[in-house]
Amino acid sequence: MDTLIQRILIPTDFSPPARQAEHYAVALAQKFAAELHVLHIVEDPALPVHGSRYSWAVPDDMLPRLLEKAEHDLTLAVPTADVNLIGRELVRKIKVGHPVNSIIEYATENQIDLIVIGTHGRSGLSHLLLGSSAEKLVRLATCPVLTVHPSGHQFVESG
Repeated sequence: MDTLIQRILIPTDFSPPARQAEHYAVALAQKFAAELHVLHIVEDPALPVHGSRYSWAVPDDMLPRLLEKAEHDLTLAVPTADVNLIGRELVRKIKVGHPVNSIIEYATENQIDLIVIGTHGRSGLSHLLLGSSAEKLVRLATCPVLTVHPSGHQFVESG
């Protein structure tokens, strides 16, 4: 059985766990000569909170400011030197929406073969209250998902 990975998606929130997962995504993209997609989701501050009957007013310029900052941060994700080692296209994309739903939608639209995502490693009450985007993604994605835990055994060196 041949493994064919042509497109790898790394969703990022620019956190340390996401940065660590980038190393895995780059290494795998190099190994399989795969196209690498880096995706950041900006949650629209005007979207209502699920289960809330109330809404609130947000400044008109808030979303454009969030998008501008995300655009800047996205240029720093996956350094150009790493991309040159891959030898394939690097796609950087920003979407506005719910993180898990937007990642799944992007993966489907772009025929992603593998999603590599960092996990914060929360447990206990914080996990119960905040949930886990990585966990939801593993359950709902239609392609394999590699989660990179922030501690423990690592098989890719952080550069």
